[in-house]
Amino acid sequence: MEWTQVRAECDIKDLETLTAIMSMTENSLMIEDYSDVSEGVNAIYGELLDEELLKKDKNRAAVSVFIPKEKNLSEALESMRDLIADSGIKAEITTCGLDEKDWADSWKKYYKPINIGKKLVIVPMWEDYSPGSDKVTVRMDPGMAFGTGTHETTALCAELIEKYMTPGARVLDVGTGSGILAIICSKLGASEVDALDIDENAVRVAKENCKANGVDNISCRQSDLIANAQGKYNFICANIVADIVIRMSGDVGKYLEEDGFVILSGIINSQAERVEKAFGEKGFRLLEKTEKNDWNAFVFGKTPSQSVQ
Repeated sequence: MEWTQVRAECDIKDLETLTAIMSMTENSLMIEDYSDVSEGVNAIYGELLDEELLKKDKNRAAVSVFIPKEKNLSEALESMRDLIADSGIKAEITTCGLDEKDWADSWKKYYKPINIGKKLVIVPMWEDYSPGSDKVTVRMDPGMAFGTGTHETTALCAELIEKYMTPGARVLDVGTGSGILAIICSKLGASEVDALDIDENAVRVAKENCKANGVDNISCRQSDLIANAQGKYNFICANIVADIVIRMSGDVGKYLEEDGFVILSGIINSQAERVEKAFGEKGFRLLEKTEKNDWNAFVFGKTPSQSVQ
């Protein structure tokens, strides 16, 4: 498959905002941040760092998304430019074409088994791995969909799912991406999982990952947020940006059981208060909030008596 790489470059101080904006266009992100690269680091680790990395401007950063050939590139670019302009930051956008294999194979050598929470292990599909008897293993090949377990937002959400999940729960995963959170829910005892994503490519990848993990209680469907949700759920999770989460806050309650939980991730520090306020105004109670590297995750409940099981 052919793709167009859309790369936006900005000042390092605006990287979080630009990342959130670019993730609203496509799930497949590549972030270039050289602020931690220094001569001292190279000295500690010998010649592991390429000299070109040391020459990079530490005050600049970039975020790339990958637009498939069948999507309207002009519309995507227009949307990005509008969002960037509205945010008040400055970013220079460039594009270039590339083949899927060039993009997909380049990062695989860096993706290794990841331990999350007390017992979750995310393992690349192509890696040999022998799990311990107390571990819950999820095998992933994200393809061009977001969700490998390496990003803070996915890890935060997975940790909270592990903590709050109860056997037999009916789950809704909004913006499923690679299907990683839906598969985690299934393997932690969910009886049924609806995994929704607006991107048909993500739905395809999620179905493939579900099959590879041997889970047959997950329904992967294309949907604009929760438009195709069915019935009520004990558990709703969403690892997406703040503006989208806030937009669906008014509808979440009608799909959640009275003793159910909502777990949200993908929220940068500057947007955390807005998300908490939006759900508070809809009658939800904040049960827990966690943070890692400027990313936030929340657990909300509908009733005052809710607690961790």
